[in-house]
Amino acid sequence: MSKNFYVTTPIYYVNGDPHVGSAYTTIAADVIARYKKTMGYDVFFLTGTDEHGQKVEETAREKGFTPQEWTDKMAPRFEDMWNLLNVSHDDFIRTTQIRHKKAVTKILKKVYEKGDIYKGEYEGKYCVSCETYVPENQIVGENGCPDCGKDLRVVKEESYFFKMSKYQDALLEHIEKHPDFILPHSRKNEVISFVKQGLQDLSISRNTFEWGIPIEFAPGHITYVWFDALTNYLTAVGYENNLDMFQKFWNDGEVVHLLGKDILRFHAIIWPCMLLAAEEKLPDKIVAHGWWTVEGEKMSKSKGNVIDPQAETERYGRDPFRYFLMREVHFGNDGDYSTTSMVNRINADLANDLGNLLNRTLGMYKKYFNSTVVKGTGHQIYDDQIKELWKETLESVEKSMSKLEFSKALEAIWKFISRMNKYIDETMPWALAKDEDKKPRLAVVMNNLVEALYKVAVLVYPYMPESAQKIWEQLGFSEDIKDAKLSVVSPWEVIKEGHNLGEAKPIFPRIEVQKEEPKLKVEENLKIENPISIDDFNSVEIKVVEILEVSTIEGADKLLKFKVSTGKGIRQIVSGIAKYYKNHQELVGKKVLAVLNLNPVKLRGELSQGMLLTTEEKKRVKLVEIDSAVKTGSKVK
Repeated sequence: MSKNFYVTTPIYYVNGDPHVGSAYTTIAADVIARYKKTMGYDVFFLTGTDEHGQKVEETAREKGFTPQEWTDKMAPRFEDMWNLLNVSHDDFIRTTQIRHKKAVTKILKKVYEKGDIYKGEYEGKYCVSCETYVPENQIVGENGCPDCGKDLRVVKEESYFFKMSKYQDALLEHIEKHPDFILPHSRKNEVISFVKQGLQDLSISRNTFEWGIPIEFAPGHITYVWFDALTNYLTAVGYENNLDMFQKFWNDGEVVHLLGKDILRFHAIIWPCMLLAAEEKLPDKIVAHGWWTVEGEKMSKSKGNVIDPQAETERYGRDPFRYFLMREVHFGNDGDYSTTSMVNRINADLANDLGNLLNRTLGMYKKYFNSTVVKGTGHQIYDDQIKELWKETLESVEKSMSKLEFSKALEAIWKFISRMNKYIDETMPWALAKDEDKKPRLAVVMNNLVEALYKVAVLVYPYMPESAQKIWEQLGFSEDIKDAKLSVVSPWEVIKEGHNLGEAKPIFPRIEVQKEEPKLKVEENLKIENPISIDDFNSVEIKVVEILEVSTIEGADKLLKFKVSTGKGIRQIVSGIAKYYKNHQELVGKKVLAVLNLNPVKLRGELSQGMLLTTEEKKRVKLVEIDSAVKTGSKVK
């Protein structure tokens, strides 16, 4: 079996900054890359930025940049963030690079010459933000995108199409023959269901804007985003310019794509069909993770609850931040990011379990043997139990990591860490130290603890590289832990007699939670639409009125006729809210707001002497109700 491993993140769109979602994917890719290296694999790890498309072109223009200037400004933000998070990527690809343009040109030419690309015309509703056409049956409301909710544009243009429908059966067959091709398996079932509904041919070119890779065989057309963006995975391993590298990492390697579930269909349907047409190997695994909420709520800029990875690493440290993301939720499921959960993980898992085990072990070894490893003799069943559990831990970790189940791997590691803490309580080194005849047995116990920590450091290294290095250094090892191989460190009694241990220093300080006042952000550069002055507002007489009577108007299904008390008399007001209040008699006795200085008008022959105020949300209209304790006739100021 080949020991080459190629892992990728999606290429991130340059119109936004890195956030916890992109950090999650990238850290996950970093963890599996580092783990595979400890297993002796030759690893190539790719991330990068997606820089073409209409949205980039329009945003650049709005900001006063050329598209290239804009992407040159935005791409480094991702590189800086991954450096901050200690991500060990081997390459950072940008789709504006010459090598990528050549790779896209090559794959397009190959598929075109095979007869799988043809010219046609496309007309439909198009979302610029998501860069995708939306079928009529998926439109939300009157004209909304089902993914982002923004208004759609009607686009009609000449286009080149990829015969994706031709590869429907081949794709289904591949998924069936490779059960771990799409992970988790629940996502696989979604993809199969979608494919079986029937694949449509894919529009792969645009001629209504210019920011993209030109198509050689289609003058005036540029490559549509997915044929452009997805090809990056080939570009980076030499598809166009380094056939030896391409053979090693793509053809002879295990290829794993990590991504968010929102772009799974593109990767699990369009991408494999492209590769089938180009007669290239398909990736081995496409792994989709879930989304993060914050304190139970969806992240949004308007709520001000978007998690900034830089701020979180400054607050908790980058290793604890990495650990939390990988430990808190099973990769594939949605997860919730909360301060309470973060603090609990740091205090319980890192400070109490792992940190305490290290500090106690080094403290006792210094006290009993002056921090120098001595040879011991003696045996108890506890020794066999921890060694057997160590073997089981390695097997569990490998099984979980092969399916990218990061949290399950950590559960297995922490089960072993907890067992070693229990081992201290079972063997009671402090009691052994009181009897000189038991010093040889004490040495066995202490050596087992040091051995366990030495091994655990290598297992936690992919998740927390800096902390793992510190553990090794405190154990007296100066080697770089990134070069450690599990096959070398996993046997027992690796640490030899005479080895000098280092000093214990807290690596994971406990976090004391202090209640903070919520930091509410004020939008300083607020732009008001249709602004009015205070005098304009004061000229509108809005008062609290009480509804005395409600009735329908014959021949006017949308209208209701209200008689209301203004505090000084009774008025009649006609309002078009009948369809929102089927049981309109329930409104009698309620206090609502009304504008009372409008000129009286007649609606369907009925006098209306004012206007009731309403709110509208998601096409649901409701009267603005006022607490019954407020006096009728009170003026709104």
